[in-house]
Amino acid sequence: MVTVGVEEEYLLLDAATGVPVARAEQVRKAADLQATIDGSEVQRELLQAQLEVATPVCETLDDVGAHLERLRGALAAAAATHGCRLAACGAAPFADRLAVPVSDTPRYRAIRADARQLTDEQLITGMHVHVGVPDREAGVAVLNGLRPWLPLIVALSANSPMWEGTDTGFADWRTVVFSRWPVSGVPPLFDGAADYDARIRALVDRGLIADLGQLYWQARLSERYPTVEIRAMDVQLRVDEAVMLAGLVRAIAATLLGGSGSGRPAAHPAPRHPEELAAAVWYAARHGCTERLYDPHTGALDSPPAVMDRVLDTLGPALDRNGDTALVEPLLKRLLTEGNGAVRQRRELRSGGRTALLDLLTAAADGARPDPEGAPVP
Repeated sequence: MVTVGVEEEYLLLDAATGVPVARAEQVRKAADLQATIDGSEVQRELLQAQLEVATPVCETLDDVGAHLERLRGALAAAAATHGCRLAACGAAPFADRLAVPVSDTPRYRAIRADARQLTDEQLITGMHVHVGVPDREAGVAVLNGLRPWLPLIVALSANSPMWEGTDTGFADWRTVVFSRWPVSGVPPLFDGAADYDARIRALVDRGLIADLGQLYWQARLSERYPTVEIRAMDVQLRVDEAVMLAGLVRAIAATLLGGSGSGRPAAHPAPRHPEELAAAVWYAARHGCTERLYDPHTGALDSPPAVMDRVLDTLGPALDRNGDTALVEPLLKRLLTEGNGAVRQRRELRSGGRTALLDLLTAAADGARPDPEGAPVP
């Protein structure tokens, strides 16, 4: 079985106005006092209005969901003690005229000194899924095979339509913001692990990036764990949708690994040209899943139901092997019916205004979990 782990980033928003507030250290300390969370599970992020958590390595999606509910709940309670709210949205919907300071570490100070405006505008938060691989060679094979799947992942997970009080017209503004960094977007093709390692090391050795942490591709090999890290997703409004996306990504990786997850890559879609994938990711960020979806197999745009039917046909065996079908399939259908986070944010803003949108974004400790038969519980 392919193991899975999830990292989530959150924003801290003022409880009344919804603008980002620099209270990460206070919230971290308050969270450390709670019995349900270990302080080491909460990490600083680039800006002092952001926090990150990570689940342990998990074998089941139920475990992923339980950890995310626990971590979100503890941080939401800690945030409340400092007059702010924990928000699970891919971009800060409202802004103050003052920049949020960076977290006080040498690395983050150096990043801001090098790219001040980009750093100040990095009020975005994502979800990263780590899938276990047997070695770096298999990891690069998965990385190569993931490339045509990334536009679909962006479209389904889009949850950042608002920016500085304005509807951007994009479903996933976070992807647009992140694309401005030098090593970002869809990763290139690599000719094995040695090629991958040589090329990323050359970027550092030649002074083009400061460290390997500045590989901001939408998927990369982890330098700490035997995993491929998929970074293309906005953080999700609901815990159950985060879990569903983790299951979908795990099924893609297991399919690329050839079923067992322990060796030779299986057949997968033919490599796509980089300009096609860049355009497909931009299209996914612009439209989410309200228009057409990019089909990983054909490279064509088609209706969301038609694409997802073909996707589930491809991933069905892996979902079954991992015991994830009963959770992933109904939640995917619900997402296509109700809309992803971007759709729901716009709907809430239209119906209830700024206050209703803030309430939606900061219900971070909530999230329907599937019942034993796999049907989502409201």
